Formats: sequence, C-alpha cells, structure tokens
Amino acid sequence: MKALQIKNTPKERIAIVDVPVPLVKSGQALVKMKAAALNHRDQWIREGKYPKIQFDCTLGSDGCGIVEQVADKENEYWLGKDVIINPNNDWGNNPAVQSHDNYHILGMPTQGTFAEYVLVNVDRLSEKPSHLNYERAAAIPLAGLTSYRAIFTHGHIRRGENVLISGIGGGVALFAFQFALAAGANVYVTSSSEDKLNKAKNIGAVDGANYTQADWHKELLEKSGGFDLVIDSGGGENFNLLIKMMRPAGRIVFYGATQGLPTSIDLYRAFFNQLRIQGTTMGNDVEFDEMVKFIASKKIIPIVDSIRPFEQIVSAFDEMKQGNQFGKLVVKF
Repeated sequence: MKALQIKNTPKERIAIVDVPVPLVKSGQALVKMKAAALNHRDQWIREGKYPKIQFDCTLGSDGCGIVEQVADKENEYWLGKDVIINPNNDWGNNPAVQSHDNYHILGMPTQGTFAEYVLVNVDRLSEKPSHLNYERAAAIPLAGLTSYRAIFTHGHIRRGENVLISGIGGGVALFAFQFALAAGANVYVTSSSEDKLNKAKNIGAVDGANYTQADWHKELLEKSGGFDLVIDSGGGENFNLLIKMMRPAGRIVFYGATQGLPTSIDLYRAFFNQLRIQGTTMGNDVEFDEMVKFIASKKIIPIVDSIRPFEQIVSAFDEMKQGNQFGKLVVKF
C-alpha cells in the first residue's frame, strides 16, 4: 500500500512510499481509508519542530474510512461501517489531564492516517455522522476534539454570551467558531487577513478585527461590549489585550502560543475581575464521543479549504506552511 512517511532526508523530509498492509491482531480493526486531513502538527514534524521524531513513520492524525477487517468475532459489528478515527492513544485514567507517561497522538510514533490502510484498536472507532461525506468527516478528529474541550469543558459556554475566536482560518479556530455558533453565542473573530475576516462574517461572525492594526482591541471592545469567553492560540503580546477585553468573571482558554510568550501578564486586572485563564490540549475519549454526537445532532459541516488526491499530499503540506488556508486541507484516496 501507499503511505506518506517522515524521512531522514535533507530536503522534502516526507515521501510517499510502498509499505506492507498491516496485519490485524486481537482487539484491532483494519480501516480502508477514504480521506485524511492535515494538521499543523504534521508540518511541524516535517520541519523537525516536534520532540522525539521517529523516521520512517506514517504521519497523519485525522482520517475517515471503511472497516475492512477485524480480528475478533465480538467486533464484527464494525465490518463495513463508515468510521472516523479517534487519534488519542492512552489518555489515562484522569479525565482532567492526559497521562504524561504513555499518552500520544496517532501519526508518529504510532502509524498514522496518511496511508491506504490504517490499523487501530477497535475502541478508537466512531461511526461517521451520516450527514457528512468522507472528506468532511475526515476533517473532524484532532481539531474538532481540541475545540470541543476548549469551548465546552473549559469554556463553559452559554447561550447569548459574547465569544472571541482568535486566528480564524485554522482548523481548531474554525471548529471553535462553529461550536460556539451552534451553542447560541455571539461570535467575534480576529485575523491578520482581511479576506479571512470577511469569510468569517459571511458564515456567521458578528464582527472581527485585524490584530495587526493599531488599537484593534479598542475597536473590538467598543463593538462587542466585552467578552465572556475567548479561545486563543496566539499568546504573545496580544494576550494582555485579550485580558483588557474581558467581562467580569470571563474565561480565556488557550491551546497554543504561535506568537510566542507575553513579556508580562496583567495579573492585577485578571484577579480583580475574577478571570479564569485555562490552558488546554486535545481531549479525553468521553469528550471525543460527545463531540461526534454534537456534530451529528447540530448537523455541523466542517469547513474544508481544499480537497486533492492523496498523490498530491506534499503540495498540501506546502500550503499548510504558507498558512493562507481557510479550513482543513483534505486528501482523498
């Protein structure tokens, strides 16, 4: 079968190679992949920015396909089912935080979804929401789970609240945007791209601001009247501006720091206004199941920027590096 692997080569560092179809063992299922989606994690591995990189490993955390084989009779229910794959492995017994000893994500070191066949434990399977095709469903797992935990578990979102999603256009930010809309919130966005701001407003954002412009936060604060919940991935010096825009008892949930670390944090304003600042990453298995059910019940359609044949997946990595996409980059088999 064909698979895209991380290689110890000086230039591309990724390549489509021929590898054997994996053999199914007890407790496992062999999934014939129909579509897979990229995450920034995949490009970071390609660039050597991820710890403990293992070469000759198949990348990819997101995928959707059809169960073709199972090893055990009690798992025959899954045969022929359309499924999405939970990329969590060994979260651990504490739902509040992942295990620091064994937890890892599908797609390095465990063989990932950028392959014609993927072998996973049966308990990693969830049935594909029936309203979605393979390509849209493949976009869900990693970004959807990260967003769901941020919005609901940590964000405690409530109908009618003002919510700000920073860096709109990326997979996690767009899922957070869609979840917040589905929960009945008034959603605002930020971006460095006017085009992305306009796209967000066209699909339901109340308004937005370009965070590269002077006094962008003052403009947004005046338009919104302040925020009850912020979902942030940037960090950096803008983090204190987020604190300034919070309503009393507001929550800031952050899942990244792409703009680096702030030189200081306005603790005075944070404690006086009873703010909660919460870090988050991924989510546990219960949250994954809840997230899939929420998408199915609300008929949410993941936002996909482009779909291309698996043979052109390297070009999707190059596009991911440029950062101009609005939605997930998907490949189909």
